[in-house]
Amino acid sequence: MPRARRLAPAAVAAAALLLGGGVAAPRAAAQRPAPARSFHERYAELVANGRRLSDSARLHELFRVNWEYRMTEFPEFATYVGYPGQNDRWTDNSLAAIERRKRELDEPLAVVKAIRRERLSAPDRLNYDLFRRRLEREIEGNRFKDEDFAITQRDGVQQDVAQFVVLMPAASVPDYENILARLNGVPALVDQTIVLLGKGLDEGITPPRVTLRDVADQIRALTPDDPFASPLLRPFTEFPQAIPASERERLRRAAAEAYSQRLAPAYRKLYDYFVGTYLPKTRESIGMSALPDGAAWYAYRVRQFTTTSLTPEQIHELGLREVKRIRAQMDSVIASTGFKGSFADFARFLRTDPQFFYDDSAGLVRGYRDIAKRIDPGLVKLFGRLPRLPYGVTTIPSYMAKSQTTAYYQGGSLRAGRPGYFFVNTFDLKARPKWEMEALSLHESVPGHHLQIALAQELEGLPDFRRYDSYTAFVEGWGLYAEGLGPELGMYQDPYAKFGQLTYEMWRAVRLVLDTGIHTMGWTRQQAIDFFKDNAPKTEQDITVEVDRYIVWPGQALAYKIGQLKIKQLRDDAAARLGPKFDIRAFHDEVLTNGALPLDVLEAHMRDWIAARQ
Repeated sequence: MPRARRLAPAAVAAAALLLGGGVAAPRAAAQRPAPARSFHERYAELVANGRRLSDSARLHELFRVNWEYRMTEFPEFATYVGYPGQNDRWTDNSLAAIERRKRELDEPLAVVKAIRRERLSAPDRLNYDLFRRRLEREIEGNRFKDEDFAITQRDGVQQDVAQFVVLMPAASVPDYENILARLNGVPALVDQTIVLLGKGLDEGITPPRVTLRDVADQIRALTPDDPFASPLLRPFTEFPQAIPASERERLRRAAAEAYSQRLAPAYRKLYDYFVGTYLPKTRESIGMSALPDGAAWYAYRVRQFTTTSLTPEQIHELGLREVKRIRAQMDSVIASTGFKGSFADFARFLRTDPQFFYDDSAGLVRGYRDIAKRIDPGLVKLFGRLPRLPYGVTTIPSYMAKSQTTAYYQGGSLRAGRPGYFFVNTFDLKARPKWEMEALSLHESVPGHHLQIALAQELEGLPDFRRYDSYTAFVEGWGLYAEGLGPELGMYQDPYAKFGQLTYEMWRAVRLVLDTGIHTMGWTRQQAIDFFKDNAPKTEQDITVEVDRYIVWPGQALAYKIGQLKIKQLRDDAAARLGPKFDIRAFHDEVLTNGALPLDVLEAHMRDWIAARQ
């Protein structure tokens, strides 16, 4: 994923609220500074300025004001994109602030409605449509209580803070003062989390208890006796050379004092509340249909994540067809190896034979880096434009690795001087087979998430919200499509790697069945695990983590296959209609030229592109 599509979770949550508001705000605390003129006044002025400003000028001023709003409301997101002046605060995630942000979504919508779309240029009509569409979707979602899921096994204050402090700039003394300011703000963040968890208990909206089994250990791992052994203080274990020794010592003392007086007590308070009060009262059911307004909530999330009008039932049937199709290809590869035995026997062989596993985590990481080096030179055959931003391969932090997926991507920023990172999981090496590594690398790094997301950030002439916009079906669909480009990049040369690619495609097809089965058809957790095992030879650890992910992140996993199938369909149509005029580099560049888009918008754009070249 970029993680979750694989930004740090606080940044992911902010990135999901690209128009500044809604309920899934980053976990955090602190009041926003009051601007010279309130955003309310600035929005109202834009509504009233219909005669003084052209519609195009009002639209772009709206984009600018709303971007400032987002940077102020979501300082973690501001840090992520390299926007200055917000690095010492957390988002205010009090109940009052959450409700305020919901109400404030109406203000930019009023401006949009006052702008006459027919008077805009074609590029601005697209900007207008995407901005308004996201606003209306967020407003539609206000009825659902996403904020009640303040902690899951995948994210929350027990993971976000430690991940985010290492994402922050750390090149100067002022940078470290910002980190200290955020660390000192953690007690308020924890208090707000506890309030949200209590609200969830009152409203009967919690993650299933079975998925929270590792969370207590995640919280406890943050508070060892040695402050500098805590993931929270990692930036203070190594300083850049530009910071004098005397300042390093002062900053370390301040960090140790923040840890002992504020951080550790706050997380111990959270641990006691989570273990003693919250966990025993969480629900035993796993499907979203068991929650208040759950059926409508899930249907909304399906539309949100797939950017289609497909129903859960239609997606379930599509998944079953894809599982059958891919299974036939897998059987063919098994036959080509000369293996004697059943599909289950071959899956067991892949899961257990020592030849498919590294003996140490350093070897696993080197293996991923070697794959990346083999992929990079071939990209020019498939793309006319490549991103300037570099990326690296690193490991998922140990305190969160047990409950995390095999890998994720965390975006970088040219503006902030931060590369992208492909994070790989080294927990339980016997759950990390070599045959999956090529497909995973193609998805998370290049030509998958890093290439697509970095190119989007580097687009010229677009409003800021477009460069950082995220539509899961496009982003994850592109990642899965990128896995299929392996043969054109010299990957999958042996049958086990090819089987690994098919396993990964099967994994995404299985998701269509399991996600809809769990949340609309009453499937049990064990039923989902068994279906997964029967159809994809992923390891037991991976399968369990994945099923629990679908349980706590309803609808998200549907986006991958839906998006991939649409991009493949558009490529096949372009090749058929253009014949010898078809250029794969031009096709890929055009798919990516507008950044992430809803699938219907992408399809309309690519149909016009094909027609113009016939």
